[in-house]
Amino acid sequence: MRKIEGTAKTVRQLLSAAKYSIDYYQRDYRWGEKQVHELLDDLADQFLEDYSEEHERREVQNYGHYFLGSIIISDKDSKKFIVDGQQRLTTLTLLLIYLHNLQRERKEVSAVAEMIFSEQFGEKSFNIQVDERIPCMEALFENQSYDAEGKPESVQNIVARYDDITNLFPDELSERVLPFFVDWLKENVHLVEITAHSDEDAYTIFETMNDRGLSLSPVDMLKGYLLAGITESTKRTEAHEMWKQRIAALADIGKDVDADFFKAWLRSQYAKNIRAREKGAKPEDFDRIGTEFHRWVRENSHREDLNLTTSGGYCRFIDRDFNFYSRHYLQLVQASSALMPRLEHVYYNAKHGFTLQYPVLLAPLTPEDSEEVALRKLRVVAMYLDILLIRRIWNWHSNDFSTMQYAAFLTMRDIRRLPMDELASVLYQRLKTDRESFTSNDRFFMHQQNRNPVRLILARMTDYIEQQSGQPSHFAEYVTAMGNQRYEVEHIWANHYERHTDEFAHQRDFAEYRNRIGDLLLLPKSFNASYGDLPYDEKVQHYYGQNLLAQSLNEQTYRHNPGFERFVHQSGLRFQPYERFNKEQLDARQALYIELAEHVWNPEQLLREVGR
Repeated sequence: MRKIEGTAKTVRQLLSAAKYSIDYYQRDYRWGEKQVHELLDDLADQFLEDYSEEHERREVQNYGHYFLGSIIISDKDSKKFIVDGQQRLTTLTLLLIYLHNLQRERKEVSAVAEMIFSEQFGEKSFNIQVDERIPCMEALFENQSYDAEGKPESVQNIVARYDDITNLFPDELSERVLPFFVDWLKENVHLVEITAHSDEDAYTIFETMNDRGLSLSPVDMLKGYLLAGITESTKRTEAHEMWKQRIAALADIGKDVDADFFKAWLRSQYAKNIRAREKGAKPEDFDRIGTEFHRWVRENSHREDLNLTTSGGYCRFIDRDFNFYSRHYLQLVQASSALMPRLEHVYYNAKHGFTLQYPVLLAPLTPEDSEEVALRKLRVVAMYLDILLIRRIWNWHSNDFSTMQYAAFLTMRDIRRLPMDELASVLYQRLKTDRESFTSNDRFFMHQQNRNPVRLILARMTDYIEQQSGQPSHFAEYVTAMGNQRYEVEHIWANHYERHTDEFAHQRDFAEYRNRIGDLLLLPKSFNASYGDLPYDEKVQHYYGQNLLAQSLNEQTYRHNPGFERFVHQSGLRFQPYERFNKEQLDARQALYIELAEHVWNPEQLLREVGR
């Protein structure tokens, strides 16, 4: 093996004016939403440990550093080929593109373009150059939409992960904080670039670094510790078989699902405290379970609620508790990926990327609960989270991990092992005493960062009035359809300020009004392409052939849909058709959507679940 070079580099040093290629046989980019979410949360947490509103930007150089791992490069034919690390580097590039776009309109910026592409001999090329990705990357860099339907897997994943970054980027890193964070990302986040001078040497390094043959995962180490505590060989064998069956069921879903389960379960039932939000605060139960749950269990085995002091205690922990909570966790993971009867709200919450819902959902469960009681508890908590998340979105609050983890911890602590009736009452009172609801923000509108949440809100509203009018649910179709059948946010007003100069003196006022939720519908992409630019009086005729929320603008709906007429009468919602749709009508539609939201996300449904 020839000389191997390892160099620690900042993100700026690694990507500025650099050029990396990826061999054809390992081009797939496969990171999912979970990995992007974890990366953003880790970066945000590390940065915010040092950030202070009192700081000037120059203070960022004194902030703490973050190690993002190593990458392995094969330097051959004067080109650098990525052997290991393309997932991180591609995601990092997508984050830089997002930060570049986020700073477009700002006066104070931290330049990142040179880390995204470079120019040589008059031609621009991306610093990670893969031909099939170029049109997609160019569109993202220009802040334009890109239809990845039918494109290679990597391209589809790149578009999906960029959308994830857009939706999950923490609000607390925006506004004044943004250039501070970008400076920190460029100069204080490090990677180690390991360079070999042949593919053979590079892959030898790769295999050595990734050899897991003798390594034990945290799940394996926890298993060894728990089984060692069972002194009777027969019971230990039975517990081992139970463990293998449950872990296999979790592993069938995906990588790291077993570890994610233990974090959710142990946090839900045993986390008594969480790290304080102040510089230098030490990690507590909640935090340590998230990073080293196997060690936390061992160090806390004598706690009364864990009770791992006898052979019987270890048996109970596996045979009863582990078995019970893993079964329900598996049920929740399945419910988060497809609509399941009575657990629909788990799916809704998952669509908003709320990964903290699992420990909160498990918190009130006890191994003594029957299947029916456990299901009802899960349903009530999922309903509560659904209402809470949508209210927060409506009132401009973030639901990302770093923002919500403290609130999630307090909720799971307060509802831990509660009986059904008490659980519903506690969660209902939380919602009733919340100062913010849908009426507290009568100007809710769509902007660049909340486009996907608004799309999901419109899908829920549309699905609600259709089901209440006796039609089957189409929610899954509204949020999963692809291609020309993909449902997108449609503006009732076309983007023509000149049609509204009699009501708006400035174009910016028109633009703000046009993005209010009362001016929005959810319609197939093909509809917007065909009719989106038409004046309202022409477009409204075509709305009659679409979903019921769109149809409600057309007077024919009030004469030919008895189910909808019955729903309007019983609900008291002020639906009405419009021959024209100006500012006055938009204001009325905005008020209607607020009333509709209060129906869809009504806290009373929690009490109805317990027969009140």
